[in-house]
Amino acid sequence: MSQNTSGSSSTNYSNAQNSTTGAGNSENQVLTRSRLQDLVREVDPNEQLDEEVEELLLQIADDFIESTVNASCQLAKHRQATALDVTDVQMHLERQWNMWIPGFGTDELRPYKRAPVTEAHKQRMALIRKQMKKF
Repeated sequence: MSQNTSGSSSTNYSNAQNSTTGAGNSENQVLTRSRLQDLVREVDPNEQLDEEVEELLLQIADDFIESTVNASCQLAKHRQATALDVTDVQMHLERQWNMWIPGFGTDELRPYKRAPVTEAHKQRMALIRKQMKKF
């Protein structure tokens, strides 16, 4: 990725879209077989993946990266930019996958998303309040 004048990382999105078309080549893979094995060893040193499982995980990772890059490029194109910016990738990951990668893009604080209160929780809280009033 290149550094643009605004200080955020960006790359030409037409180049990014073209680079994802050769996902079958090991030289274009972001996650290689050896890196996948290293990640598995970090989680459990005694675990060994089957060949088919490794292939499937590598394919899933390639598909995820390709779809993320393509959607991010579409966002950049939508805002009529000639460069893919980190914020495009962040927006896609947050909206589509509910993922936030700290330390990249804007440093603004994200609003806290309060979990919706279920009816069962409301009933429990009402019961607790009722019991508290008795004392």
